[in-house]
Amino acid sequence: MNRERLYWFIQIIGWSCYGFASILLYSFVQEDIADSVYVGEVFQIIFYILSTHLLRLLIKKGQWISGAWSWLAGKVLVSIVVLSISNYLFLLGVSYFLGTINNQDFQAVNAFISIIAPLIMYFLWSSIYLTFHYFQWYNKSLKYEAAINEIELNYLKSQLNPHFIFNALNSIRALVDENPAKSKDAITHLSTILRNSLMLDKKKLVAFEDEMRTVKDYLALESIRFEERLVTNFQIHPDSSRYQIPPMMIQTLVENGIKHGISKLTKGGEIEIKTEVQKGSLHISIYNSGVYSETSKKNKNGTGFGLKNTRKRLELLYGASAHFSIENIGSNTVLTEIRIPEQVLMAKSFVES
Repeated sequence: MNRERLYWFIQIIGWSCYGFASILLYSFVQEDIADSVYVGEVFQIIFYILSTHLLRLLIKKGQWISGAWSWLAGKVLVSIVVLSISNYLFLLGVSYFLGTINNQDFQAVNAFISIIAPLIMYFLWSSIYLTFHYFQWYNKSLKYEAAINEIELNYLKSQLNPHFIFNALNSIRALVDENPAKSKDAITHLSTILRNSLMLDKKKLVAFEDEMRTVKDYLALESIRFEERLVTNFQIHPDSSRYQIPPMMIQTLVENGIKHGISKLTKGGEIEIKTEVQKGSLHISIYNSGVYSETSKKNKNGTGFGLKNTRKRLELLYGASAHFSIENIGSNTVLTEIRIPEQVLMAKSFVES
């Protein structure tokens, strides 16, 4: 059964049940029910079905649900008042047609009750209809937002590989003439990194261990070029392996630290990666020798690409639950800190797209 047929089925059955309940209640008050009461109730049911359908058309064509709640409430309130008065006038016409109309129908109290009763029914119908469709509209909005985030995440990931390959090839090119043997080793490390990145390309999140494997391959590649000018140190908490993180995130930040920090120092420097698990969240700290300058991140060489990319991916995946910061500590050390929230441990659906 499609949605339109389901809607009409619910409309007819729902209002018919209301009519049956009305007659049942009326039978408790009066033993003998005239045929005109049954006929009038049938017309009442038909009017309710058609009038609420008209209200539905107004809501859909006017796109009331997508507007502000105050604006929606005002529109609905005016509509159900008009429909309630119309219902009263319609029933007067039916009573006149059946010959059952009398002076009591025009009394203020009876007229007020005859308007308030359908007003309550229209209010209940509107509440049920709008609540159902609001949540449906809200779910569609979430799906649309998720699709947009998915596209943006894929775009951000697609930026990483060309950016990394360009930097890695430049490093290898510098070795070719100077030391062909080392350049061959560098190409081997690069092929390993590329193979790993291709395997992880379709994943939103990867195991922390897999990411660290890529990072160590990258540092091995750079160690060939920098030799003793590059020192690496790892202090990894055992529970870090339980977490999933965005692919190429740590590698990109390490690459950023080497390119814009250590490579500019005559004596080279150190890269240290340290992780801790605090209150269920994974804290990642990356130390690199050098000086961080906010203004230098906007130059034509593309400095700061990795930082912007990381910030955006963390925002898309975790919103405000994640944390990212970068700052200078001391005179010659840059600290980049990331916090991955605890809920990521349970977010299995994020691991693969």
